[in-house]
Amino acid sequence: MSVLRSRPALRWLVPAAAAAVVIGGGAAAGTMVATADPTLPERSAAQLLVDVQNAKVDGLSGTIVQTADLGLPALPGITGGAGSNADLMKLVAGSNTARVWYAGQDKVRLAVLGTLGETDVIRNGSDVWVWRSAGGSATHYKIPAEAGGHEKRTPPLGVPSTPQEAADAALAAIDPSTEVSTTGAAKVAGRDAYELVLKPRDTASLVGQVRLAIDAEHHIPLGVDVYARNANDPAVRIAFQQVSFATPDAEQFTFNPPPGTKVDTADESELRKQAEKAGKEAEKAAREHAGKPEAPEGTKVVGKGWASVLVAKLPTGDGKAGEGAPQLGEGAAQLEAVAGVLPKVSGAWGSGRLLQSALFSALLTDDGRVLVGAVAPEKLYEAAAQK
Repeated sequence: MSVLRSRPALRWLVPAAAAAVVIGGGAAAGTMVATADPTLPERSAAQLLVDVQNAKVDGLSGTIVQTADLGLPALPGITGGAGSNADLMKLVAGSNTARVWYAGQDKVRLAVLGTLGETDVIRNGSDVWVWRSAGGSATHYKIPAEAGGHEKRTPPLGVPSTPQEAADAALAAIDPSTEVSTTGAAKVAGRDAYELVLKPRDTASLVGQVRLAIDAEHHIPLGVDVYARNANDPAVRIAFQQVSFATPDAEQFTFNPPPGTKVDTADESELRKQAEKAGKEAEKAAREHAGKPEAPEGTKVVGKGWASVLVAKLPTGDGKAGEGAPQLGEGAAQLEAVAGVLPKVSGAWGSGRLLQSALFSALLTDDGRVLVGAVAPEKLYEAAAQK
């Protein structure tokens, strides 16, 4: 269960979560010592990083709780107003709970407990099931044999982040722009842990620090807290509330559709295409890891480290264009609704709409660009001026 998997998307996006970082690389980890519990052996920050990278568990189960308070304004369909999605709102201003079971890469189950019901993702060998209590529906996916094992290196069906994935994103930020240290003990889900602290050296970043609680015995992250600069409380926290490292029973990975459940089988050819795409992305990530990664087509990154700004073009089209043209659809309609309530801003760079939160800022320009970064708006304006 490798902690440091390649995730190219996290290098270029600056979301409102623990992955509010944009650059990866190698750097000194520092030599401060984690004292933790007096009964625990001392570990330096560098030793803890090696522990996390080499962490491997045969099985675990537990309850994960994610909380967030990003200080966002009311946004249609997200944080309030008509048509607001309660579960989506909790990602940025509330709490989410999930249960997880793990018995190897091909035996994984995640149960997300939402306001309107439960969603389960279960993988058992080559079989993957997605069940939604709301509507009583289930979809069965059969992982193609010719996938070549690529599916083993990617989370099935976009499983939401765990403390391990959040830590993965934070650790990817360790380069000369990051101060790495330790700070005493941590106690998560009743377990002793060391605490590793990542602090951006660049004061332009809105991120003040990221704290990782690392299990003293198994070395996997039990919790991640992300603090905005000068804040006393975390803006985002994702942590185990309860965890066991015993291998779950096989029955946890057997899906028995409840009575009345409508079961659909996914198109195998589409799954094959997805597996091939995942394989290509994994190979590309491996190449990028050995050298300087390039931004995806149509995007660029301005600045370095924690103060980086992602600049991308918004999709165009009205849903009536010919085959191959970008289609906006419902996502664009919601984006337009969100932009409509954001304050207008302008400058020598042009004009647009601004979204601000505790950890990131986003600028939607009238000339069709989106700029996102864990920085104050002024940094976005500077980047917008570099056409």
